[in-house]
Amino acid sequence: MDEKTKELIALGASVACNCHPCVKFHTEKAQQMGIDAGDINTALEVGKMVRQGAAGQMDKLLNKINK
Repeated sequence: MDEKTKELIALGASVACNCHPCVKFHTEKAQQMGIDAGDINTALEVGKMVRQGAAGQMDKLLNKINK
């Protein structure tokens, strides 16, 4: 796997994990590597989708427990 792909995965994973320092670090690193802004934005959006999916599942679980 090439370094660009690894960095974009790290960026998306950082978003999914809600790690603010990680998002800042990997965004800056991706920019320094010359990764296209569109690719960076796509990685951010994918991370957001994963985070929202996980949060939605947690909300469903909490609603079941809270009944």
